Amino acid sequence: MFTPLHAADAPDTIPAWLSDIDGAQAMSWVKAQNDRTLRLLGHGPLYQGLYNTSLKLLQTHDRLASPMQIDGMIYNFWRDDQHLRGILRRTTPDSYATEHPEWTMALDLDALAAKEKRNWVYEGVHCLHSQQNLCLLHLSDGGEDARTVREFDLRTGKFVEGGFSLPHAKQGSSWLDRDTLLVSYPWTDADVTESSYPYIVKLLKRGQSLAEAQTVFTGNRKDVEVGPEVLHDGAGHQVTLIREGLDAFSAKVFLYRDGQVTPVAIPLKADVAALFNGRLVVQLKEDWKVGTQTFRQGSVVLVDPAAVTVAPQLLVAPTGKQMIEEVSTSHGHLIVTLYDNVRGRISIYTPSGTGFTHRDLPLPQNMSVDLASVDEDSPVAYAVSTGFLSPTTLWELNSDTASVQKLHTLPAQFDASDMTVEQQEVRSTDGTSVPYFIVHRRDMKLDGTNPTLLYAYGGFEVPLFPFYSAGIGNNWLSRGGVYVLANIRGGGEFGPAWHDAGLKTHRQRIYDDFASVAKDLMDRKVTSPQHLAIQGGSNGGLLMGVEFTQHPDFWKAVDIEVPLLDMMNYEHMSAGASWVGEYGTVSIPEQKAFLRGISPLQNLKPDVKYPVPFIETTTKDDRVGPVHARRFAWRMSELKLPYYYWEQVAGGHGFGASQKEIAQTQALSYAYLWSELGRTQ
Repeated sequence: MFTPLHAADAPDTIPAWLSDIDGAQAMSWVKAQNDRTLRLLGHGPLYQGLYNTSLKLLQTHDRLASPMQIDGMIYNFWRDDQHLRGILRRTTPDSYATEHPEWTMALDLDALAAKEKRNWVYEGVHCLHSQQNLCLLHLSDGGEDARTVREFDLRTGKFVEGGFSLPHAKQGSSWLDRDTLLVSYPWTDADVTESSYPYIVKLLKRGQSLAEAQTVFTGNRKDVEVGPEVLHDGAGHQVTLIREGLDAFSAKVFLYRDGQVTPVAIPLKADVAALFNGRLVVQLKEDWKVGTQTFRQGSVVLVDPAAVTVAPQLLVAPTGKQMIEEVSTSHGHLIVTLYDNVRGRISIYTPSGTGFTHRDLPLPQNMSVDLASVDEDSPVAYAVSTGFLSPTTLWELNSDTASVQKLHTLPAQFDASDMTVEQQEVRSTDGTSVPYFIVHRRDMKLDGTNPTLLYAYGGFEVPLFPFYSAGIGNNWLSRGGVYVLANIRGGGEFGPAWHDAGLKTHRQRIYDDFASVAKDLMDRKVTSPQHLAIQGGSNGGLLMGVEFTQHPDFWKAVDIEVPLLDMMNYEHMSAGASWVGEYGTVSIPEQKAFLRGISPLQNLKPDVKYPVPFIETTTKDDRVGPVHARRFAWRMSELKLPYYYWEQVAGGHGFGASQKEIAQTQALSYAYLWSELGRTQ
């Protein structure tokens, strides 16, 4: 149970039992809050129409079947009205390219959950490289980050008798060979970091119990987490790494070879993206000086992990407003996804002499483009292109020929014929230019009365790109709403520097960026405070809480999703200690003072007219946890401030475990937004 350590200026009056996540008294309070919200928002034609639409969209067959290239086949995880939890299915590449692929069932999660009487949520498969039908199947209980891992044979559709089985926990595992795993696991109750993740990696042989596993690496409790990763490059090379996460962005990387662990000489702030011709493909998050040469942050370099003398080779360095989103190995080539001013392109890089040549793929311009699946042993890969008003299109790529072929386009999920998208920029309070997208009807009147939903994230170097959303299209745009996506600092839209500008005590820049976008929308007469709603989740939920308390007069509605809200105590709640690199720590006076100044919970005041917020979380969220949301709602009730509260029991760090639960949360959220902006139907 969480006990507040820093109640700021006054004794903490929020009851301790509220932080007992599954406690009877806490769950009784949650039920009462949920019942009230359902009574006020979960009835009537507005809610019912939104719920019906959301559920229909979640269960429709008019969705792209996202590919996974495994064992020479195309696999896909699929949910619909007949498979609420979902099925893992496969088809041949040739069949996948047709309009109606012929699918074969590999796993029925609904049947498995019913048989085992568990609330199973599919969390992916990790397959053996040399024998890809053998996979580690990851299952979550209700959507938690904690997983149960069991060996599964995709060809037979059965669990492997006597196969690997790792009990439910936050964990990481990688195949070393057919009979050996490297496993990061809480081997005892004490073997977890302060962030609640494991830090001891052991070698586990087929047939061994967990107690027989042999330790190969031990981090410490101050780490965020420690985990293994085995990389392959299609040229026969295998490299095994162990990553010791020091904070949210810094890590030591070690090479595991022949039973020995040795450090890899790369910067602490760098991500290993792939393996290519035996060398690590490294994305730099900070400048790296090697001898007389400096490789700029955001660049991609190739590094020999076993070399005594470090000699990085530059692959690509972004310029201006560019950022490298992803790098993958494909049949002797590297596939690079690059964004320029929040618009994507994909290029094929091929060795030539001592360097590389590259060719841009002929994909749609001025849209988001991203890899959907890649296989280091095959030239075939898959990518998707999408935009706010452009349904997602799936493309088959060939890295050998640098060619593309359109396979499938999602049928339009809403009528966008009278809508348009524009990109605008605004100067933030320190003069930095911040871009944002506006999606609206072509005949939108600039009279300040348009119902507008402004969304942002602003953290952890997570970029936000244009995307096609049937939910937003039907539940917001088609009802006459304006949708705005803000590319504020803290994200990764323009590389590591865009993120670093808002770290720790510089974080007010992020909040000022968001407020500046809102002010610009008002100045342009797109909307006004009585018609402006804002929405964000997780770190974006913290953003919502800060904007709620710093600018209560800017908004009519504030949708706060799975949020951090108690920044004086976040380090001791769920996985909070892992984010000190992002937010700072109360153990450093300067950072504590800043966190006190922006923490939404501690900055609620009784004499301020706030908009009525919608606070939503899930009981099964073992990442941020529901305690932030609970404490914020309780504090609002103490101050006699109105609010809505919704806590879906299942769903992890999301909105529900089943399609019906997700549809319910979505419908409540949109019903809240529309009703606060004056719409009743």
